[in-house]
Amino acid sequence: QMQLVESEGGLVQTGGSLSLSCEASNHSIRMFTMGWFRQAPGNERELVATVISDGTTNYAEGAAGRFIISRNNAKNRVYLEMNSLKPEDTAMYYCVGRVTISDPMLWGQGTQVTVSS
Repeated sequence: QMQLVESEGGLVQTGGSLSLSCEASNHSIRMFTMGWFRQAPGNERELVATVISDGTTNYAEGAAGRFIISRNNAKNRVYLEMNSLKPEDTAMYYCVGRVTISDPMLWGQGTQVTVSS
């Protein structure tokens, strides 16, 4: 089964930028829809962005225009570039992947992003 490991998150000031990466192992991501979810304390997990196998991207309303998701199939990695960060972006960020909507979602262990005001 494919394993997903996120890079270390971090602490950043409001308005700053931070990039996350996710490395997949044991399976190629080539045919997978990959994405990022996040979960803030007391909140449900919410979708941030997805990138399907052909590179088409989709963003949640709060991420559009500030975040950029990308993939490198050759490196088996997915990236999330986050710009103009706000305190409300503070959350645990999870890398996810699955082939079709019928397949189980695979999750990374998560990485903490904290945006200070």
